Amino acid sequence: MRHDDSPVYDALIKNFGVDSKTAALCFAAEEKISARFAAIDAVAEANSLRVLYAMQKNKLSDSHFTSVTGYGYNDPGREAVENIYADVFNCESGLVRPQMVSGTHALTAALFGNLRHGDALLFPAGAPYDTLAGVVGMRAVKGSLAEHGVDHLLIGLTEAGGFDYKKIEHAIVSTKFKMASIQRSKGYSLRRSFSVREIGRLVSFIKNLDPKIICMVDNCYGEFVETKEPGEFGADLTVGSLIKNPGGGLSPAGGYICGARELVDACACRLTAPGLGKEVGPMLGTTAPILTGLFVAPGVVASAMKASLLASAIFDALGFATSPGPSDARGCIVQTIFFNDRKLAESFVRGVQKGSPVDCFARPTPAPMPGYDCDVIMAAGTFTQGSSIELSADAPLREPYAVYLQGGLNYHYAKLGVIIAVDYFIKENGIKIK
Repeated sequence: MRHDDSPVYDALIKNFGVDSKTAALCFAAEEKISARFAAIDAVAEANSLRVLYAMQKNKLSDSHFTSVTGYGYNDPGREAVENIYADVFNCESGLVRPQMVSGTHALTAALFGNLRHGDALLFPAGAPYDTLAGVVGMRAVKGSLAEHGVDHLLIGLTEAGGFDYKKIEHAIVSTKFKMASIQRSKGYSLRRSFSVREIGRLVSFIKNLDPKIICMVDNCYGEFVETKEPGEFGADLTVGSLIKNPGGGLSPAGGYICGARELVDACACRLTAPGLGKEVGPMLGTTAPILTGLFVAPGVVASAMKASLLASAIFDALGFATSPGPSDARGCIVQTIFFNDRKLAESFVRGVQKGSPVDCFARPTPAPMPGYDCDVIMAAGTFTQGSSIELSADAPLREPYAVYLQGGLNYHYAKLGVIIAVDYFIKENGIKIK
């Protein structure tokens, strides 16, 4: 069926006011990249099998969904969640809690749990995400690692965008590092995201130089993008947020840390208190949504991958640079679109808000955000506040005025949202479709 015979095409024009030329451009872009969808679905199927196996292995029962309050002693649901996460991420132990307010909080618990005064922290993939930079002490923030006597070293990437193994080797030979922190996704940087195998090669390289260095991977935006996770390639700790990929859009809050038992226990003592660790912390009725979210997460991530691929193809057709490009390999769900103009970047973010199910009538405006060094404009018409596994977009308002698009609970909604956003963007800026 031709796209102009599709009831969806017709409804976009009649119900949402999408221009017919814009709709035709978007459907044509989808047709060009649709052959890649089968590979994305194959990854989702393999990851679904992994999640199902972990739940069956741990004998998940409806009795695990009961709510425990207070101190949370002897919470069988919490134990089931953490054992399942450990198996899914191929690790000895897991710490999965709604009390972790973000991925940055989870990473902070891992850093402070395992680093002490006088220790050194290595970043072999360049500067970390903006909020974590404050935690480390790259700018003046109360309570940072630097304030607690932990030093750090950044090693930038090569001109080709890979790990600079010569500089990494020189740094490790010259300095005794306690931990190396590797960020899988690009964050707000302009680099590409790394594959799990690339991270695995880096971990192996570091361990060959010094087996005692703790290798931690910031896994945010990368979960279920591939069929394996960092723990399967030697990472000692794998850390992320539950309102990103593994929460499947259903987890209301939280974060996870998976890895070697001794290291995870140290993280737990930082999250709660020394001597209490993992033994306390009520799940407050979140066990069922956390596990249901994990159960659907592989399919949700596949939808987000398709939505990012579609956006890349559309903006490529419009003449804008994108990263990854329509034919490039993808290491996470984030799609970068380069506008090189503040007005254009703000316009597209507002378009994404218009394509959202929640607060579609709201007009995003730039504002200061905690942890960032510039104003940020965000579109997040999401059911869970700040959930970036739902279709969302954000742009730090600094050159080159790039917008970071991610998420989509299912591909159909994400596709519609992207098309509505593109139509708004084209109309507001008077862009002519060739």
